[in-house]
Amino acid sequence: MAKTPREKDVSTLTHDKAVRLNNPTAEMASLFEQQEEILGTVASEMRVPRDRPLVEGEVRDRDRDPQIIWNGVKIKITQAQMRKLAETGEIEIGDAQLVWRGKDRQDWSDLVVNAPPLYIQEKVHPKAIIDDLKRRTTSTRQQSTDAPDLFADFNGIADPEARAEFYQHTKHWQNRMILGDSLQVMASLAEREEMRGKVQCIYFDPPYGIKFNSNWQVSTMSRDVKDGKKEDVSREPEQVKAFRDTWKDGIHSYLTYLRDRLMVARELLTESGSIFVQIGDENVHRVRTVMDEVFGEENAIAQITIEKTSSQTQDFISPVTDYVLWYSKRKAAAKFRQPWLNKKGFGEAGSEYTRGQFGDGTRRPIKESDLTADELRIYRQDNITSQSMGRAKGEGAASWFKVYLEGREFTPGLSSRWKTNDAGMRRLKCAGRIEARGSSLSYVRFFLDFPVMAVNNIWDDVKFSSRSEDKAYVVQTSESTIQRCILMTTDPGDLVLDPTCGSGTTANVAEQWGRRWITIDTSRVALALARTRLMSARYPYYLLTDSREGRAKEQEVSGKLLADAPIAGDIRQGFVYDRAPHITLKSIANNAEIDVIWEKWQAVLEPLRQALNEQRKTTWEEWEIPRQAGTQWPKAAAEALPTARDASQSPAARQKALDGINLSLGRFLTFDTLPQEPLDPWEDAEAVRLHAGWWEARISRQKEIDASIARAADVELLYDRPYEDKTKVRVAGPFTVESLSPHRVVAAREDTLGGELAAAGTITACTSNPANMPEVDFGEMVLAHLRSAGVHQQEKRDTIHFSAITPWPGNYIAAEGRYADGGAVEKRAAILIGPEFGTLTRSQITAAAREASDARFDVLIACAFNFDAQATDLNRLGPLAILKARMNPDLHMAEDLKNTGKGNLFIVFGEPDVEILDAPGGEIKVKVHGVDVFDPSTGEIRSDDVNGIAAWFIDTDYDEESFFVRHAYFLGANEPYKSLKTALKAEIDPDAWETLYSDTSRPFARPSTGRIAVKVINHFGDEVLKVFGV
Repeated sequence: MAKTPREKDVSTLTHDKAVRLNNPTAEMASLFEQQEEILGTVASEMRVPRDRPLVEGEVRDRDRDPQIIWNGVKIKITQAQMRKLAETGEIEIGDAQLVWRGKDRQDWSDLVVNAPPLYIQEKVHPKAIIDDLKRRTTSTRQQSTDAPDLFADFNGIADPEARAEFYQHTKHWQNRMILGDSLQVMASLAEREEMRGKVQCIYFDPPYGIKFNSNWQVSTMSRDVKDGKKEDVSREPEQVKAFRDTWKDGIHSYLTYLRDRLMVARELLTESGSIFVQIGDENVHRVRTVMDEVFGEENAIAQITIEKTSSQTQDFISPVTDYVLWYSKRKAAAKFRQPWLNKKGFGEAGSEYTRGQFGDGTRRPIKESDLTADELRIYRQDNITSQSMGRAKGEGAASWFKVYLEGREFTPGLSSRWKTNDAGMRRLKCAGRIEARGSSLSYVRFFLDFPVMAVNNIWDDVKFSSRSEDKAYVVQTSESTIQRCILMTTDPGDLVLDPTCGSGTTANVAEQWGRRWITIDTSRVALALARTRLMSARYPYYLLTDSREGRAKEQEVSGKLLADAPIAGDIRQGFVYDRAPHITLKSIANNAEIDVIWEKWQAVLEPLRQALNEQRKTTWEEWEIPRQAGTQWPKAAAEALPTARDASQSPAARQKALDGINLSLGRFLTFDTLPQEPLDPWEDAEAVRLHAGWWEARISRQKEIDASIARAADVELLYDRPYEDKTKVRVAGPFTVESLSPHRVVAAREDTLGGELAAAGTITACTSNPANMPEVDFGEMVLAHLRSAGVHQQEKRDTIHFSAITPWPGNYIAAEGRYADGGAVEKRAAILIGPEFGTLTRSQITAAAREASDARFDVLIACAFNFDAQATDLNRLGPLAILKARMNPDLHMAEDLKNTGKGNLFIVFGEPDVEILDAPGGEIKVKVHGVDVFDPSTGEIRSDDVNGIAAWFIDTDYDEESFFVRHAYFLGANEPYKSLKTALKAEIDPDAWETLYSDTSRPFARPSTGRIAVKVINHFGDEVLKVFGV
């Protein structure tokens, strides 16, 4: 009968002692804006002083930018330098800094960064989804479904009024995934959330170069992105703005981008904190110079070299490495946990562990067949002398004396000295830790004395391997690289920040190892991938030091009894780690217990040795007593015995060996009578008894000494090898998905359409583009492309082709477009153009729809690069159809593109077609039929299939204050829950798992609030939120 699998507990790690300020949710945006107006805190910015400011108007030599220049410093000068100063009036002193075009102007003032509020878009608790699956699975369906609501105390603020007083109260810590420019997000964290000096580790993976599209991925469905190809241009406004505004000046812009973010990042670090910047060889020299300026060259710790598995073909040698630059906030206070690697053992390339000590105490070189021997201890012969420059050598000097071993005399030589004193050398002899190697002595270093070695700055063991790590994002970094950086500079509970989220590798690693995390990206695609990765990830459950199981394991591993203490499950106390012994020559030489053990056993061994000598009529010293009770054959006969006994040898070779044995011994042995060992057993029973007794005592003495050495040795904690509780499966802890203010809009220039709309109160205008930006009126450009390209939908037949587009003198409507329906009847479309960089909001679309309705338009087409999730459920205002056409960011590069009319520059992502269905037991369920598409031939809206949907979420009890992801469904991912499904196959049946990839939800109880909210996300990261009353 098959054994019933033991049910596994699904757990999370929470940071109960950590808190964060209660920033607003997207639903509470208007309330927060009112609060800011009342408190007068609408405008918030962060100021960071420049390390080397310039007086306004002062400039450096621009002709050679980028260049390294010298800065004056206070130093001592020599007499020769003073004479030169007197003679010439000048002297070269100082340190270097890198300058580039535009740096002078930047250094005239402090770095000033806008610090906008951060709005919570989603609250996610992955365990809630798994718990719901467990309740719905076949084996537990009949059981009570009463279970604690994990979202009930998500915030930890009981007072409703306090929950609405944003940035004024602390709440439970949740990890954070934030959409937005990392510079502004970090500034917001520092200024609004008082997080200066709170981050322990930052892992920053900026673009390696300054090429056009090196870090952009346009969809969750494809990683095929090629540098410089127009068809692979990012579709996301934040990233295109990064190119236009950040990279427009080549390497000069790149260096400005880095310095600004590094300056703000430094403000977030704790005094013991570290930052790691991953960079390629194209810019590593420049980035290191910028980091020297921001962090100080005295705080540079290491330049780490990482081997890549592949490289691009070059005309010369191929680059096969990336680099990680490690700097600290303050090197003297930097937190460091030494990482270790396993040493190379016997048989591995470069290993010096080629000798072995066997269970009977014999030592010799080993071969592969010896590795199965019982009690084999592999060792190497190590140096026991030291050059010790500057120390006296020769007879009479400290640690220079004669050593006698097995009847031979040894000295360290005239140019060396022993590594220990006379007492230490005596203990090494007693412990069997020295042996002769030719004419000198060697220290016996067993492999397991210290089976690990310290990691250095060449990391050839953490290269990215596609076989073990599946890439979801085009520039996804190896987990093992980030893992080592985090583990050696943080402890469980510390905060890790990643300004370039990508697919969420840093967040994933931090979550696995019990660190808090904040990850930031401008890409919706990146955050969509990262969110799915975190929601579906399975992690090992490591034993907490502050737990009953952890304390029991710690006592078992350390052999020490722990004092009684209350158990709180505090993750900050760390995990229970495996450890490596660290037995050193020094620890053995200083172990006085060896003297006691030696003397105790000498009282037993010495009488046995004397009695054995008397019985055998010999004068054996201890090292001369044979291991076996017999008379050894002569050397020639002993060496010939293995060949004579080896049946695999040729008959002639075996016969020759046998003849040699008989000649040496004067006997007539045959192949059948050859003994196994080259000796003649003693026939004296008393001698055999004394011999066995002596060796038994001798081995017991060695074992007791070895145990004493082990007890006295230090241990090194292996921070990457905590003990795991195999009975538990861990999923990610609670986290939030956030973004910059959903109503924040940045206009391109004040003198174009953005400025006009701002003047009309439609949007909030910000700073203009730099003066060297080509002056292209954004509104005119959009209308020109709209006239030629039309508006595309999922099906080609649904494209809206305009016969004419003319300006319209409205407050919101920019133009009137005319097109023909299926019956060739001309229709009028009102055209609303959103900001060049920013978000079009619900209120703006509603105001434009009212204006279009008053003017009797047939349809409103709202064109924008991005729509607020709260706005995207608007598809009709009375009889007026509303289309939200997402503009392709190719339009940001309008001066580089020909207006051919063939590009899909305006694409409608319609409202999801959602149906609420009744389910048994009074429950309900939700079905997503697809996305609504406007049919220009009929003027009606129809529903297409779900192929364009990547994921959809439900808040089954929506309170209009927060969106909680209580149900999650993934239609476009490749079974993200596969790992958890394998681990929990006994707890959740296959049918329940399959519901995660369905267009129909699992049944759920009718909400107490009377409302549910459905969020649909497409493969480009666009979101639609729709609320239903049920």
